[in-house]
Amino acid sequence: MKKVSVVIPAYNEADAIGATLRAIRERFFCDELIVVDDGSKDGTGELAKKWADLVIQLPGNRGKGAALQTGWQHAKGEVVLFLDGDLRESAAEAAHLLLPVQEDACDMAVAVLPPPKTKGGMGLAKGLAHHGIRMLTGFETLAPLSGQRAVRKEVLDQLGKLDKGFGVEVGLTVDALRAGYRVMEVPVRFSHRETGNNMAGFCHRGKEFIAISRTLCRKWWEGHAWARNG
Repeated sequence: MKKVSVVIPAYNEADAIGATLRAIRERFFCDELIVVDDGSKDGTGELAKKWADLVIQLPGNRGKGAALQTGWQHAKGEVVLFLDGDLRESAAEAAHLLLPVQEDACDMAVAVLPPPKTKGGMGLAKGLAHHGIRMLTGFETLAPLSGQRAVRKEVLDQLGKLDKGFGVEVGLTVDALRAGYRVMEVPVRFSHRETGNNMAGFCHRGKEFIAISRTLCRKWWEGHAWARNG
């Protein structure tokens, strides 16, 4: 079996990071557990040190994409498993996400989570991501924004640099498909914090929509530039 490095980007996850890491350590095997503390102010990094093999504490909040980039570049495993810090006990379900990559059924497995208990927002960000990925690659995705992914390290080495911020998942999917790698979506019973229908939730989804728009525009331009020069 290929060696597995789990990489968890975390920003102010003190209320959940301990349960997430404990579930990984006690109920799911990995060769390496890395937490990238993205400038947290609530002691997330210190709590993570109890469970993680490596805690990288960034000097400030640089965004999810930068945290993931930092994490996978430190990973020694042949497969990198990206998980969010707020999965709590459900993080143990990661074995289902890892299996297709370990069995060489795909190069990147993306988790499709159960439907949220309460609907948040109008689905604009998810719809934009879905249609954008289809337009750029032809791939019909059910979970375009899922951050729970198992990826062969070779894929990340080949692609090089991940996109910044909330556009990182969309960018990774587009880049992997364009490079000819096999992407598979896998139903996994993960559960994590849901964004509510309040001001904070609307602001979060607005930032996400803008970041996804920028990423898709950049991928469209990169595709056309490659076509002109190729």
